[in-house]
Amino acid sequence: MRSPQSPNAPFAVSEGEFVAMMAALQALQALAIDIMLPALGTMSRDLGLSDPNDRQLVVGVFLVCSGLGSLIPGALSDRFGRRPVLLACLAAYFTLSLGCALVTDFNALLVMRALTGLFTSGMIVLPMAVIRDRFDGDRMARIQSLVAMVFMVVPMIAPMLGQAVLLVAGWRAIFAIMALLSLCVAFWIGARLPETLHDDYRQPVMPRAILRNMGEALGTRSAVGYIIGLAFIQGALLGYINSSQQLVAEHFGAGLYFPIIFGAMAMVMSGTNFVNSRIVERFGARRVSHAATLFYITIALAHLAVASGGEDLWAFAPLMTASMCMMSFIGANYQSIALQPFARTAGAAASVMMFVRLVGGAVLGIVIGQAYDGTPVPLLISMLIAGLLAIALVLYSERGRLFRRLNPPRHG
Repeated sequence: MRSPQSPNAPFAVSEGEFVAMMAALQALQALAIDIMLPALGTMSRDLGLSDPNDRQLVVGVFLVCSGLGSLIPGALSDRFGRRPVLLACLAAYFTLSLGCALVTDFNALLVMRALTGLFTSGMIVLPMAVIRDRFDGDRMARIQSLVAMVFMVVPMIAPMLGQAVLLVAGWRAIFAIMALLSLCVAFWIGARLPETLHDDYRQPVMPRAILRNMGEALGTRSAVGYIIGLAFIQGALLGYINSSQQLVAEHFGAGLYFPIIFGAMAMVMSGTNFVNSRIVERFGARRVSHAATLFYITIALAHLAVASGGEDLWAFAPLMTASMCMMSFIGANYQSIALQPFARTAGAAASVMMFVRLVGGAVLGIVIGQAYDGTPVPLLISMLIAGLLAIALVLYSERGRLFRRLNPPRHG
């Protein structure tokens, strides 16, 4: 079932191009993290860092500020439309990426990264609202999964691209490439994406109205457990990303093979997003995501038992990949379930969701990353705790009942 679109802007973009556009927007945000992972060590040496864990702040500060900034673009887009806010975010991404390439001090780099997170958060928030403008129910979950599948191409290739750039031109060129790619996406969005917000759904830009719409998202029991539960799962994933270069490249001795290993794990995760897109309309977002959360807990427990006895890369990589695959079945489905009640205020709801997910997840990710002790054990403990908290929150939203089917497939 499609949500009504503005009669003033007929939607002429095919589903394939639409999915690619939404994925490209979110991929730029992922690129701002993954492309520089191989360069964190070089950046820390060039900018004179003494504590090796401080390099993680290049990622952590960006994520926290993305979460803080995400409260704004959704509400603005509920009033002014999705297109103008997206184009403004892309302009900021271009400008601030060039600024990062020119810094000579680590603190200045962190400031530029913080500003990038604040002013570009709409690129990860608004695709959720745009998808909600067009689809609902399990169809929305299918589209979210397809977007995630395409989006996951970035973690596959970004570290390898970053490694290649680092070998040829140095870490500053990485930010120049980010700026160039954002310019390309801006031209594409400007030329091809029509406005998706229905004229009748436009909301006033008044603090009271904005706060009411945002409060509704956190006050809706059927949504809030999924919103906060996803933040815990996201936090565990970000804890892995923050410490991945130290853990995989240094502790497990992968060295220059780290980008390949990281990308291969992301490739498998992308494949499970595709699987989710194929099964979610048949089985339902709740059934799929609830089962995946229980499997996630089981895998984390088994992995912790293996790691406690000592493990090598050949044991770590498959088990960590299995956990990441479960996240494919959790993320898009939790997100779609939580957004379902908010057709008229999808922008504000998406902003609140992303705020909780990114700020909560990023803070947890920083804590988990800083707890790195030269072994995977702190990470695995955090994953187990995150899974247990997520299923408890889902049980709250579902009033104690798992595996319900509230949006059966339509026939005919």
